[in-house]
Amino acid sequence: MKAVILLSGGLDSSTVLYQALADGCECYTISFDYQQRHRRELQSALAIAQAAGVLQHQVVTFDLRQWGGSALTDNAIDLPTGRSLEEMSQNIPVTYV
Repeated sequence: MKAVILLSGGLDSSTVLYQALADGCECYTISFDYQQRHRRELQSALAIAQAAGVLQHQVVTFDLRQWGGSALTDNAIDLPTGRSLEEMSQNIPVTYV
């Protein structure tokens, strides 16, 4: 069986990849380059895909900024720091994509 896994480079998608491998799937991974400020997640996704031995890892590039701004894509928007739990529960953070 083949599996295509959306691989962000984070813990959740990496776990899904390794579970698919453990289940005997032929794994292909895809990551999104949405012009994020920090390239770390793409570097991590590639490293995880290589370490796991996926058959193919592909990066799809597009500009998420065409639909609106986010602190993850726009250097002019400061990253939030020191927010209280109450503030976080009342407002969607600018780091959401």
